[in-house]
This record gives sequence, C-alpha cells and structure tokens, in this order.
Amino acid sequence: MTKRYAVILAAGQGTRMKSKLYKVLHPVVGKPMVQHVIDHLNAVNLDKTITVVGFGAEKVKEEIGAQTEFVIQEEQLGTAHAVLQAKDLLKDAEGTTIVACGDTPLITGETFRKLVEHHEQSGASATILTADTPDPAGYGRVIRNAEQQVERIVEHKDASEEELLVNEINTGTYCFNNAHLFEALQKVSNDNVQGEYYLPDVIEIMKDDNKLVTAYLTSDFEETLGVNNRVALSEAERIMKKRINEKHMRNGVSILDPEQTYIGPDVVIEQDVTIHPGTTIQGKTTIESDAVVGPNSELINAHIGQNTVVKQSVVHDSKIGSETSVGPFAHIRPDSIVGNHTKVGNFVELKKATLGDESKVSHLSYIGDAEIGKNVNVGCGTITVNYDGQNKHLTKIADNAFVGCNSNLIAPVTIGEGAYVAAGSTINKDVPDNALSIARARQTNKENYAERLKGNKGKKD
Repeated sequence: MTKRYAVILAAGQGTRMKSKLYKVLHPVVGKPMVQHVIDHLNAVNLDKTITVVGFGAEKVKEEIGAQTEFVIQEEQLGTAHAVLQAKDLLKDAEGTTIVACGDTPLITGETFRKLVEHHEQSGASATILTADTPDPAGYGRVIRNAEQQVERIVEHKDASEEELLVNEINTGTYCFNNAHLFEALQKVSNDNVQGEYYLPDVIEIMKDDNKLVTAYLTSDFEETLGVNNRVALSEAERIMKKRINEKHMRNGVSILDPEQTYIGPDVVIEQDVTIHPGTTIQGKTTIESDAVVGPNSELINAHIGQNTVVKQSVVHDSKIGSETSVGPFAHIRPDSIVGNHTKVGNFVELKKATLGDESKVSHLSYIGDAEIGKNVNVGCGTITVNYDGQNKHLTKIADNAFVGCNSNLIAPVTIGEGAYVAAGSTINKDVPDNALSIARARQTNKENYAERLKGNKGKKD
C-alpha cells in the first residue's frame, strides 16, 4: 500500500486576526483550527504528519503534542519555503504527501480521502483540491485545456479578462508524489513582488517537466474557507455548528433551535435525546438516549445517562446517571459522580463529590469533597465544610442517612448508616449508625422581651 504523509502549514503569525493568540489555535466550536485539520486528515490513514510552525511554535506544540512531528520555519518566506522545511523528514520517502493549511478547519475527512484516492488512481505528480464559486475574486484560477486537464494556476492579479471569468479556484490544498514534490521545490524561485517562494509555482514546474497534474473538484466551496480574520472565524463557526447539528438531527436527536445550540465535534449523542435552546455541549461529552438537556445548560466532558434531565445547569468533567434530575441552576464541578434515580436540585453545587443511587440534594447546598451513599436525603442549605485554609478534607455520608436543613458538616467527618442530623446542626464529630445528632444552641424564649425593645426604641426617638 502507498505510504501517505501530510504537511500542515501553520507558521504564519496571522496578523489580520489582531490577537495575542496564535492564529491556528483560535477555536472553532471549541477546538483549535489546527486540531480540526489534524483530525480530518486522520481519515486517510497517514504514516507521518508534520506541522510547520514559526511564530508561537511552543504554544502550538503544547496544544497538539505528540499527534504530529514539528519543523520550524524561522523566516516566513512563502508556502513553498514552508514545505521545504520538512525536507529532512520526507526527502527520501516514497508515497503521497498532502499539503494542507492549518487555518482550513472545514475540509472534511471525506474530502481529504477522495482527494488522495483521485490522486493515487490517476498516477499524477500533483493534484490540486479545487472548488467552484460564483464569486472567485481574490482566488487563484485553475486553468484547464480543451481536454479538461490542468494547464496552470493563475493568481487573480495576473489573470487575463478571459481567465477572470473562470469560477474554479485553487483552495491551497494539494496532493503530491512526495519525490516529485521535493524535486520541484528545489526549482521554485522568489522572483516576484513579495520576494517569496510560492507553492503553486510547483505546479508550473511539474508541467514544464511533462509531469501529470490533475485537480479534484470538491462539491462544497464552503468547506475550503481559510480563516484569516475574525469575520472568517465567525463564518467557520457558523458552518461547522450547522454541519454538526444537522448530523445529530439526522441521527435521531431533537435540537429544538439549532441556531441557538452549540455542540462540539467530539460529542456523542444517542437517539431521542432532546436539546433545548441556549445549550452548549463540548469536549468528550456523551448523552444517552431519551435524555433532555437545557434550556441554557453547559456540558463539558460530561456523561449524561438515559432519561436524565439537565435543566439550566452546568456539568463539567463529571458523570450523571440514568433517570436523574439536575437543576435548574445546579453546578456540577469536575470529578463528581451522580448516581441513578437521584436529584440535584436548584442552586446546588457539587465538587469532587459522589452521590449514590436514589439520593437527593434538592436545593441550596454545597457538597464538596464528599462521598454520599444510597438513599440519602441532604436538606436545604447543607454545606460540607471541606477546606481548613490549607487542605481539603472528606465528608462521608453512609446509606439511608438523613441530613436536616441548614447543617454544617465540618470535614473530615462521617455520618453513619441510617443516622439523622438535626436541622441547624454543626457537626464536627462522627455520627454513629442509626444515631440522631443534634449540635445547636438550646432555644431560649424570653417572655415579653419584644415589648421592652419597642419601649426603648420609643424613648430614643
């Protein structure tokens, strides 16, 4: 089988973005542009991926890590010069090399796969990914001969009146015979206004050497969009969001208002889930069948079980079981596990907490660094006092316990199985199984004391 490689061009500073963030790290639906490119290229089963970095190289390496190898383009001298930086890693390789831009997050894995298959089946030295657009202004035109073979690429500023009428444009993505690519790169000149080495010049060099150059015309111009400024970034976000939402709806998910729903590319949603407007779902989130999410909820790296409802709440890096109710206005912070048939009610915050099956924290509570068993009731206003100013400590509440309203559980502390904590208690010692713990000041009623207060107030006036 033919070996396959990719060179991702990601060295440009992206000054038109007007941002401190390196251009290819700007997110589209929650994922950096360059990560989208890497993910989509994986559809062609690459043997090696090389990312060309320059400005902001360390941040790019930190973001994408070991997914690719890296080469540095110290000076930005053009796209051909950028590809040439990969010479030491690829010069002796036989096979197919894709050259893609790190700011084209919308090109799908399917398009990359079809591009490579077309290239390899044709036996071409180079294949250009092209697209038709009714408004080709600013793009290089792909000029074909009478037999529809590619003759050359003409930049907009150099095109004749007749060539300007051509709607097929060069997208800046290519497939090459690797050996022929690096042979041609040696011949590219910088004899142009910008004094740069342009990759499209390789096409003309190959044609002059009587090598076959073909084009693969994609049916969707939108996916070839390059992101050079915030306007284009917003457009890429819109296109990607629509693409993702439509995929889920076709797979049996009800998204009530797709325009107001944001779902990341790695989210998995099963059939008959309902997503209400204003909801954001990101990361490696999984939602099982018949769940209901939203309105106005945020899920990041969350697992939501079957028939669970998450209403107007935030869930990060946590797992919610089946037949469970969360919210409204709950905050499930990282490393929390909520069991089946449970309730996490309004204005409840969980942090690094485990809530067993059929347990309830119904409202206005903070449960942090806690292990709560099955069938436990945690009353309104309860707080696990987990932080002593230096360290976090664990609260344990065993099965079938009942914690009354407005209780403070000062960790480390254990509430035993079947135990009761009276409302308003501050607990700083373990409570045995089946015990009732009361830790509050005794009530004292002073008869007629209010009348005295009212009398004193009148004298002052």
